[in-house]
Amino acid sequence: MSGMTSLWARWLWGPYSRLGMSVAAATFAVDQAHKWWMLLVFRIAEKGRVSVTPFLDLVFVKNTGISYSLLDQSSMAWQLVLALFSVIVSLALWAWLAAAGTGRLMAWALGLIIGGALGNGLDRVLIGGVADFFSLHAFGFYWYVFNIADVAIVAGVAALLYDSFIGSRNDAANPM
Repeated sequence: MSGMTSLWARWLWGPYSRLGMSVAAATFAVDQAHKWWMLLVFRIAEKGRVSVTPFLDLVFVKNTGISYSLLDQSSMAWQLVLALFSVIVSLALWAWLAAAGTGRLMAWALGLIIGGALGNGLDRVLIGGVADFFSLHAFGFYWYVFNIADVAIVAGVAALLYDSFIGSRNDAANPM
């Protein structure tokens, strides 16, 4: 029985699992610290739009939908459904990380996505939507408002795509 336990422990807490979970924890902590600092210390909600550069403003927007405010519903039941979804996706990504163990880049990528998803999920439970602050704009065009968790998720997905292309190239370069 202890052999089975050590096998599970190696699978669940192997070197890439630990790296990925460390990245997820750091991403989650930085995201949440920034959000609560913006809301409670900087008091962005009271200040309204704050111009930082000619192309970046700080503003508080509570997103009650998903990306780009799709499926926007402000009910708490909907927010809990989306928060639960973020937990389920994070668990699935962690299982992928633990099972794959293919390398540092994948561990970083999945850790960024997990940390970002859980950070946004916690917002939904605590404030009834995701707290977004960064507004990029140029030439009268405003991009959507986002937060650190969103940046982490996009960076994680980009790293996964990069990893998949590099893996594909390496596989194609190796003759059978």
